[in-house]
Amino acid sequence: MARAGLTAERVTIAGAELADEVGLDRVTMSQVARRLGVKDASLYAHVRNLEDLRGRIALLAADEKTIRIAEATAGRAGKDALIAFANAWREYAHRHPGRYTATQTPMQIDPELVAAAPGPRRAVELTYGMLRGYGLAEPDLTDAVRLLRSTFHGFVALEAAGGFAHARSPQDSWVRALDALHALLEHWPPSGEGDPS
Repeated sequence: MARAGLTAERVTIAGAELADEVGLDRVTMSQVARRLGVKDASLYAHVRNLEDLRGRIALLAADEKTIRIAEATAGRAGKDALIAFANAWREYAHRHPGRYTATQTPMQIDPELVAAAPGPRRAVELTYGMLRGYGLAEPDLTDAVRLLRSTFHGFVALEAAGGFAHARSPQDSWVRALDALHALLEHWPPSGEGDPS
């Protein structure tokens, strides 16, 4: 029998908080149960297993990150939108490292949960919408999305791992990286698709 007041949402939030504290890969069902003051078995009335919990954390984090990006970019375009988007991404990764990891980790997630979660769809809409402001169309849009994701994720992952030991501030490098991305997006090279050479 499920404990009164315990829900899949509460279990997910507890798991997400724990992931931020100890890392997503170190979250266990037993730790989540202890955090909630219940026996391990009580959790299984709300989430199927650890994989299901991690998938729910990923969807929660995707929703949270997308909301922050949407708020940051509202009413902005061009470079202002790019900077606001990137800064919201990086800030979320700093504040919620375990949740952020869940959004970047391939995993099997219940298709019904994915269909009901607005975060992933909204993230795609926001990213493509911002890039259309640079006049990009397919296949360049997809290539640009991959470039941004690689740059943002690569930077925050290296930063989190202590990979920027140089005396120059990572913040200074971040600002310059965004300047460079803006310049590239404004002068995006032709794709050359269909060019027989």
